[in-house]
Amino acid sequence: MKHRYLPMTEQDKKAMLETIGVSSINELFSDIPEQVRFKGEYNIKEAKSETALLKELFKLADQNADFRRNVSFLGAGVYDHYMPIIVDHVISRSEFYTAYTPYQPEISQGELQAIFEFQTMICELTGMDVANSSMYDGGTALAEAAMLSAGHTKRKKIVVSSAVHPEYREVLKTYATGQYLEVVEAPIKDGVTDLASLKDLVTGDVAAVIVQYPNFFGRLEPLKEVEEMIHAHKGLFIVNSNPLSLGVLTPPGKFGADIVIGDAQPFGIPAAFGGPHCGYFAVTSKLMRKVPGRLVGQTVDDQGRRGFVLTLQAREQHIRREKATSNICSNQALNALAASVAMTALGKKGVREMAAANLQKAHYAKNAFKEAGFEVAYDGFSFNEFVVKLGKPVKEINQTLLQKGIIGGYDLGRDYSELSNHMLIAVTEQRTKDEIDTFVKELGDLHA
Repeated sequence: MKHRYLPMTEQDKKAMLETIGVSSINELFSDIPEQVRFKGEYNIKEAKSETALLKELFKLADQNADFRRNVSFLGAGVYDHYMPIIVDHVISRSEFYTAYTPYQPEISQGELQAIFEFQTMICELTGMDVANSSMYDGGTALAEAAMLSAGHTKRKKIVVSSAVHPEYREVLKTYATGQYLEVVEAPIKDGVTDLASLKDLVTGDVAAVIVQYPNFFGRLEPLKEVEEMIHAHKGLFIVNSNPLSLGVLTPPGKFGADIVIGDAQPFGIPAAFGGPHCGYFAVTSKLMRKVPGRLVGQTVDDQGRRGFVLTLQAREQHIRREKATSNICSNQALNALAASVAMTALGKKGVREMAAANLQKAHYAKNAFKEAGFEVAYDGFSFNEFVVKLGKPVKEINQTLLQKGIIGGYDLGRDYSELSNHMLIAVTEQRTKDEIDTFVKELGDLHA
């Protein structure tokens, strides 16, 4: 009989105990004082057969509100985008699916080339010189960028816009605590970073300024003005960017960004209830020796044939610990491959068209809300997200929408007290005109 896992019989248990020289499992815990041992029963269900277990798991999974059976207007960093069917076919191949650390280039050329292509595409999108093989997600990429800036400038203060993703800011603060860095948040005004306040915050002791483009509210930050402020004090300019938006927006590299980071989830990576996803990390050439994680380079072998190797490793596993710039010891190669396959399948024209569809459909939805009498906050240009003010708590409205097969937008009151009853709505290329019109109508009936 074939099993997906190896079940352990009583005979197996007995043989193991005899091998290690004990008579029972309880004897393994003899070093733990009797008075502190747990004597009760665990509050878990009894073990089931594989067939019964699968039935229960599928039943539980059916309670999830997924994108197949619901229309989603939820974004806030994770989006419902088109994924070319070829993505799953490629990443499911065993030579990619089981690949791990490509330390031996002579047997890892396929994996190394796939990573190299990912790096190349990220550089093309962001307008930067060098990109690494990926990070865990957008949040850790942002935090690692801040750590790089502190090490490079020998300064201890990071200024981050309050219009940067709230969860990313929390990850940054966690990292900063261990490195004894000060994180200062720049306030927002009309949905973008308040430049007057930012100017006061940016001084000679600031390692970097971090902004998001498009920002958490879907609006575009004035990158050129921010770049001039921080570079005037010889700090680094870090931009967190949705890579899909760069299909239509001027890349941060053109505005003088030193580091561009973000999450590659919009390209071929499912929402998956929050992860795993794939962060990207791109820099100018002057910073390439300080890039965290892995970096794949192109070379030739002794016969002049093209080949790929890990290079410029700045982590503690490869160089003296005191000189390491990061302890990131892995990457998201499989998700990076998924992003590469998606971008390849779409092509430059396809990425541009997909980004343009996000732009156009979001603006159609925004105008539809205005015509329906809604107050759209922070009016103006945005990519695929915008903010609508409602007359009731967003959580209450979203619960009712879900009963109608609609996943509503993000409750901004969770992170911004001044935005109570404000919903962040995402409209991607997946949404049809009928779906948008229905959403506007349903929301109109509920929020009054």
